[in-house]
Amino acid sequence: MRLTKLKYLLGVLIVIGMFACKNKSEKKEAAHVFKGLYSLGPEAKIFKDCANGHEYWVTDSSKQLELKYWQLVPFEKPNEPVYIEAEGKIVTSDKNDDGGHEEEEGYNNTLIVTKIITITKNVPKGCKL
Repeated sequence: MRLTKLKYLLGVLIVIGMFACKNKSEKKEAAHVFKGLYSLGPEAKIFKDCANGHEYWVTDSSKQLELKYWQLVPFEKPNEPVYIEAEGKIVTSDKNDDGGHEEEEGYNNTLIVTKIITITKNVPKGCKL
């Protein structure tokens, strides 16, 4: 009798463990790396993708991009492009009249940067200004 209960309990624990592992792997999305030019100014936070030439409004959830940008670019020269490689995702820009950002209106999509991999003033040959 005890052996049967032990087997039952062991089976339940195995099933619970399998579901727990499965849920963790489903929640973790693969990070996408974006490579391109980033420029920052008083009214613009723009990323131009080297791969396809598309431009995106930028939101920095890493809280590091603007700081690292100003460490490379003189404060008197806003909007100067720098090359970045960053992990993130593309989302549709919010364009509603009562809550959207005016600056984003010209952009259909927003790049949400989650991690900075590289930021430099040296632009690779394959990436055009």
